[in-house]
Amino acid sequence: MDLVAVLRQQHQARRRLTESIRSRATLSVLKNSEERRQLEKALSRFFRMYRPHEARENTVLFPAFRSIVSPQEYGALGEEFEDKEHQLFGEEGFDQTVDAVAKLERVLGTYDLAQFTPNSLEGK
Repeated sequence: MDLVAVLRQQHQARRRLTESIRSRATLSVLKNSEERRQLEKALSRFFRMYRPHEARENTVLFPAFRSIVSPQEYGALGEEFEDKEHQLFGEEGFDQTVDAVAKLERVLGTYDLAQFTPNSLEGK
């Protein structure tokens, strides 16, 4: 239960960070070095929290959850979440959001995933 409480707090923090990132994801902000630093700081904070958050969900929370619900219940929940997504964002809302994030990543120079692959264990 402690894990669930922390994950819920992080979901709330993610919402605040996402709103901060969205409000700063403009060309005028990207052209202003101080405002761009604030955007970079918000993105950094998001990823610093998200990486271990996602790992813990995938290795602890979701396996435990799957062990207490039937496959039918799990499938029904998936359908319910998809319906809620369509309600909130429209039928193509997820795809539109993915496209918007990809555009922002291109502007920030982080779209090419290969650039983050280390060439060796001792450096880039």
